[in-house]
Amino acid sequence: MKNNKNTARKLTAIWTALVLSVCLFTVPAYATGADPLTIVNNLSDFIFSCIKAIGIIILGWGVVQVGMSIQSHDASQRSQGFLCLFGGLVIAFAKEILTAIGVV
Repeated sequence: MKNNKNTARKLTAIWTALVLSVCLFTVPAYATGADPLTIVNNLSDFIFSCIKAIGIIILGWGVVQVGMSIQSHDASQRSQGFLCLFGGLVIAFAKEILTAIGVV
C-alpha cells in the first residue's frame, strides 16, 4: 500500500512540474506585419538551398567515381560515375531549371 502512495505522489509531482513548466516557459509568437508571400518565398529559397547542397555533394561523389573508374579501367563504374555526375548537376541546378521552364 505504501508503494502505491509513493508512486502516486511521484506521478502527481511530475504532472505538476509539467503543467507548471508549460505555463511558465511559454514564449509568445509575435507575428510581423510582413506579407505572407515573402515568408513562403523565404522558405522556398531555404529548401532549394538545401537541395542545391545535396546536389553538389552528389556531383562531387560522381567526379570521384569517374576519376576512380578511369584509374581502374572499369566501364561499369565509369557509367555509374557519369550518371551520378549528371544527376548531381540536375539536382544542383533544379531551381534554375524549373525557373527556365516556367514552373517556379
